[in-house]
Amino acid sequence: MVEYLSSELDAVFHALSDPTRRAMLHRLSAGERSVSQLAQPFDMSLAGASKHVKVLEGAGLVSRRVEGRTHYCRLEAARLAGAQAWFRYYERFWTNRIDTLQAILEAEDRERAIRKDSQGKPPVTGT
Repeated sequence: MVEYLSSELDAVFHALSDPTRRAMLHRLSAGERSVSQLAQPFDMSLAGASKHVKVLEGAGLVSRRVEGRTHYCRLEAARLAGAQAWFRYYERFWTNRIDTLQAILEAEDRERAIRKDSQGKPPVTGT
């Protein structure tokens, strides 16, 4: 398996574990947003939104710039690459397992079909 910096991957998965933070990332995928714009659909305070943004920043998923009193956030998708690689590894694992299961089930179906065909035919007698 590819080596991953565990603390970075842990931070990404922690950040993604919250539906509000996932929604914020989704909104940021369309472009830069202020913290108040990120807070608006959730009817939350700026302090609450800022806490979510700090978690996203800590995971390296968001960068923030300040213009006057307004904080603007931007998606930093590069950190998602490590999580995606982790998922790909396990996707290959499960794909192999599912392929094996499919082969077993198909073999069982063939055996059942053979038994069913042999039950419907008259017995073979020696002449």
